[in-house]
Amino acid sequence: MSLNSEVYYQPTSAGRLAWREDGPAGGVPLVLFQRFRGTMDDWDPAFIAAISTDRRVIRFDSAGIGRSGGTVPDTVNGIAAVAAEFIRSLNHEQVDILGWSLGGVVGQQFALDFPYLVRRLIVAGSSPGPVPDGPQQHPRVPQIMTKSENGPDDFLFLFYPETESAVAAGRASLARLAAIPDRGPKVSAASFMGQVKAVSSWPGVLHRTKELRLPLLVANGAHDVMLPAYRSYVLSQQAPDAKLVLYPDAGHAFLFQHIDDFAAEIERFLDE
Repeated sequence: MSLNSEVYYQPTSAGRLAWREDGPAGGVPLVLFQRFRGTMDDWDPAFIAAISTDRRVIRFDSAGIGRSGGTVPDTVNGIAAVAAEFIRSLNHEQVDILGWSLGGVVGQQFALDFPYLVRRLIVAGSSPGPVPDGPQQHPRVPQIMTKSENGPDDFLFLFYPETESAVAAGRASLARLAAIPDRGPKVSAASFMGQVKAVSSWPGVLHRTKELRLPLLVANGAHDVMLPAYRSYVLSQQAPDAKLVLYPDAGHAFLFQHIDDFAAEIERFLDE
């Protein structure tokens, strides 16, 4: 796989934001919103290669994350506003968005706050906010997520089911991530707490899902211990134009486990 190794920096009112782009120019770009405690170097390079074959893909570190300056906003709306300014600063009138985990939360809020900027939205391994009924997060998740450092076994538990095939796929993905040259800094403790504060104060979108009138692809692993797939189902049932895809023997990082299948799903959805 051959990805663009160059890091660009874009000045914004929230600070100078670091970003990368891959794939051919032209058309509506796909902008990636990253997970909790993740940077733009935490996207599996095999996944980036697969989704950028025929379209421009942009990934960036939001304010206070990774290589970017500034501080993490203390609300999800604030994080969405940083993304909107970043996209406008690149002179894009409209984009497609793929948000994973926390990025899916930000993506939903972005679509509500800046509907004119987003054409199609993909919400991967995420949630529409508090869902009182149905399966809940595995009780071990908060303990592992709040460690100062997460090791390979932590990521395997959080992101992949404990089956032979899923663990093998998880180890392969972690090896690809570890091999990325010139990785940027990890998310700092202060930025981590900023993300926690933003998510904790977010009311969710269940009271506004009917306003998500854009085409919406909701996807998850059927065995996500962090954000159970039931929450993806709830979102898909309430949004007016949503398609739901669940992957068997997969968890939170299904997109790095079923790369070819999900990349094809993304291509079909964005090209419709």
